[in-house]
Amino acid sequence: MKKHADSVKEPDMLAEKKGNTVMPMAMQKIESEALNLDIHSRASLVGKLLLSLDEPTVSEVEKLWLDEAERRLDDYRAGKILGIPGNEVFKRAIAELS
Repeated sequence: MKKHADSVKEPDMLAEKKGNTVMPMAMQKIESEALNLDIHSRASLVGKLLLSLDEPTVSEVEKLWLDEAERRLDDYRAGKILGIPGNEVFKRAIAELS
């Protein structure tokens, strides 16, 4: 009997409840392996993970800008902010660059 594609889950999409959160199986494996490292390797891994939080990925930056653009558009449509005509924007930009 053939299974439907939508009934098959990818291995990393399977999850298990741990405490109050649901962790994907891949995350559980990473956590388990990380906890089995020696203290120096764990400290090095923690340092790298913490540094990665300071540097957003390109897709994270794009999402932040999209969220900001949507917030500004919502404010404009709600009358909270006024638009500036394009010719005025370019006039100011040229004056700033000159």
